[in-house]
Amino acid sequence: MLRFPALLSRAFRLPASLSLPCCPLRPPSHALELVKGSKATRLSIMASHIVGYPRMGPKRELKFALESFWDGKSSAEDLQKVAKDLRLSIWKQMAGAGIKYIPSNTFSYYDQVLDTTAMLGAVPPRYGWNGGEIGFDTYFSMARGNATLPAMEMTKWFDTNYHFIVPELGPELKFSYASHKAVSEYKEAKEIGVDTVPVIVGPVSYLLLSKPAKGVEKSFSLLSLLGKILPVYKEVIAELKAAGATWIQFDEPTLVLDLDSHKLQAFVEAYTELESSFSGLNVLVETYFADVPAEAYKIITSLNGISGYGFDFVRGTKTLDLIKEGFPAGKFLFAGVVDGRNIWANDLASSLSTLHELESIVGKDKLVVSTSCSLMHTAVDLVNETKLDSEIKSWLAFAAQKVVEVNALAKALAADKDEAFFHANHSALASRKSSPRVTNEAVQKAAAALKGSDHRRATPVSDRLDAQQKKLNLPVLPTTTIGSFPQTPELRRVRREYKAKKITEEEYVNAIKEEIQKVVKLQEELDIDVLVHGEPERNDMVEYFGEQLQGFVFTVNGWVQSYGSRCVKPPIIYGDVSRPNPMTVFWSSTAQSMTSRPMKGMLTGPVTILNWSFVRNDQPRFETCYQIALAIKDEVEDLEAAGIQVIQIDEAALREGLPLRKSEQAFYLDWAVHSFRITNVGVKDTTQIHTHMCYSNFNDIIQSIIDMDADVITIENSRSDEKLLSVFREGVKYGAGIGPGVYDIHSPRIPTTEEIADRVNKMLAVLETNILWVNPDCGLKTRKYNEVVPALTNMVAAAKILRTQLASAK
Repeated sequence: MLRFPALLSRAFRLPASLSLPCCPLRPPSHALELVKGSKATRLSIMASHIVGYPRMGPKRELKFALESFWDGKSSAEDLQKVAKDLRLSIWKQMAGAGIKYIPSNTFSYYDQVLDTTAMLGAVPPRYGWNGGEIGFDTYFSMARGNATLPAMEMTKWFDTNYHFIVPELGPELKFSYASHKAVSEYKEAKEIGVDTVPVIVGPVSYLLLSKPAKGVEKSFSLLSLLGKILPVYKEVIAELKAAGATWIQFDEPTLVLDLDSHKLQAFVEAYTELESSFSGLNVLVETYFADVPAEAYKIITSLNGISGYGFDFVRGTKTLDLIKEGFPAGKFLFAGVVDGRNIWANDLASSLSTLHELESIVGKDKLVVSTSCSLMHTAVDLVNETKLDSEIKSWLAFAAQKVVEVNALAKALAADKDEAFFHANHSALASRKSSPRVTNEAVQKAAAALKGSDHRRATPVSDRLDAQQKKLNLPVLPTTTIGSFPQTPELRRVRREYKAKKITEEEYVNAIKEEIQKVVKLQEELDIDVLVHGEPERNDMVEYFGEQLQGFVFTVNGWVQSYGSRCVKPPIIYGDVSRPNPMTVFWSSTAQSMTSRPMKGMLTGPVTILNWSFVRNDQPRFETCYQIALAIKDEVEDLEAAGIQVIQIDEAALREGLPLRKSEQAFYLDWAVHSFRITNVGVKDTTQIHTHMCYSNFNDIIQSIIDMDADVITIENSRSDEKLLSVFREGVKYGAGIGPGVYDIHSPRIPTTEEIADRVNKMLAVLETNILWVNPDCGLKTRKYNEVVPALTNMVAAAKILRTQLASAK
């Protein structure tokens, strides 16, 4: 049974424990709240607010509880107990730090958009839900699929590495109030004396983030369903009011996008319709991740019934100009000045200056200090980093520390400034700015030299593919996998013991070699054409490389949710990046020596390393990306020199980093594509360069993908209902190799041979036979071998059947 109360009580110490010599982010001494039993007595609470908070727990308690439940090792009650303990700890933590507006319903067992789907009863018919309160079976089937049914589509949450479950909607769908989670969690907090602000995904953003269900015309207007979902929102609002809620937060992040007038008008319709429900209630409309466009700002700030507006002043610096031009009298401004997307300590003096400027416009009693977005995008608590370099640690603030920063700013704004706290912050910032370990002049010069030049392989891709085929001699529809194979408990144990120095380097190397040999043998038995070594030596596709690059530092517990129970531990890029030594050559060469088939060298690309790290904020992102590109270039050339003929440079996060506003996208795509080309510009025509992308909408950047000039791209396709193929149906010509994924690896479901063959036939209808590859959607690291082996067996069988059919058709 999974029960973690003792662990939770240790992990969620109140912020008073943050007064470490290397980490001055302690709470102002008189801002604490004393928690006595289940009740709380507030000593001092200023106008402070947190948009949302991490759910997984400081030691990934929810992850382990979820996976134990999914594996049938623990009960639903065990899972619910762990979840409740986490929620209570978080609320007490924020109350203890003095936060006034504490969020509830930001916890989720999987995803907040899926929670909204459950709230609305918007369950796709294939899951056989027959009404009533939605339970775990239906909920997790939508999220993960099951033995017979595929999961719903998963895609990136705006420009973050968090994935949400995309709602599938149509005109025949009947909506009903089917999950009372928001109300039950509000009541749960109230029972311990914490009055929270329930957070709900707003109705317009929910519809704009949805897609037409299978069988529904792609032109179907999702906003036409607004009138059908608003009655459910009214029920939720009424129930929250009856429970005692005085504030409700509606997250409407789509307001930062470039929306046309029709979509903007939907906000007017929605909140005008809901206005009567708001009587006696304060309503906050929260935005984040970018500036709010002028037209959207004008519309939302003119709405009746709205009490306050939340804006991101970290990524949305231009919003301040709009506020200067006018802000509605009597309304609250929730000012997101503490960065919810990165882990650097806030520049408190600068933030306070911004707040004073806002105060002069909206008034002292209407200004609330907030985070720029939910803190779910950052690590949980710096207290748990006992092994982190002390100097660098003093430069950082994780979610728990950001809570303290928010309240410190609120108190300073109220003329109750903690001078010692601000002085410690100033000293930490000065230390970072002057530290010699941040700057490497040689690296800066090399990166600066890249800016004015173009880097591209001299030979056209069609000619390169001909040269590569002569050397590799691959069959039609060659099969491969994306890189990783299952990471077994035994494998993780070996890495853990080596890191803890419990086994020797020789023992570790032999264990990894043995694992590689198993993976190579399995692929040969399955008759896969281009092999991978399975990446048994790697903990994470970014962290593994960052550990071997200068300019990076790592945490032990700096986990961030990516999707469901999947967490990543982003490296922290604090200084200039360089590669002291080869990183993968030994393992790739070892794997190649075990087979006569081509063995892919596996690398993570510079844009993905950048976007999946906590990046330094003291220089432009593209400068850091160019530095990483030069490091990967060195690795590519060393792999080629070692005899590796196929090298995959994954850029899974290329689309993720695309700015949300169209006016900023061309510049990003220019330097991102350039960074990728830098990595492989020097290789021979016969060296085949692959890249991989997944779980984003690539159709609108297809020209940039072509411009990357890779020889082969493998790309997610199956979970998104083969959305990718539509771009080729519309006439885009693609001359390089391409492998749209033939099955979804994020689901335990095993695809049949017929199903895979059908998918490949759909690809053959729009793509040339000689450029098509057959592969899964993504890496296999999160799956088990009893799922991987039959799925790959069916994949290879499907490719062979189609080869026979193609040969007989000639």
